[in-house]
Amino acid sequence: MTAQELVNAYYTSWTNGAFDEPQLRSILAPDLVFEGPLAGHRVGADGFIRGVENVSKALKAFRLIQRLDNGNEVSVLYDCDLTRPPGTHRFAEFFRIENDRIQAINLLYDGTEWRKLTP
Repeated sequence: MTAQELVNAYYTSWTNGAFDEPQLRSILAPDLVFEGPLAGHRVGADGFIRGVENVSKALKAFRLIQRLDNGNEVSVLYDCDLTRPPGTHRFAEFFRIENDRIQAINLLYDGTEWRKLTP
């Protein structure tokens, strides 16, 4: 798959009303490098997949705002309407593709409402 196809498959795996873990696992590198506001720097697909599943369960709507494809790098800006935390949340995701898998994801968003969910 191309970088563009991998990123399309990534979003399809969790934004179409049903979480598709086998599809998500098939496109993520096992040693995925993830960086995010709450999780910080993490290595490994398993924990990331659990986080995506939680967002998928809370997802009411997904709206793509902008996408930039540049070889093995893809950047996506989007809004999600969620039930937890409630409201519309804006995300920017930056992907790096290596060896036909998503190798790295850098996720940016305002974590203020998310931090309120954990005591």
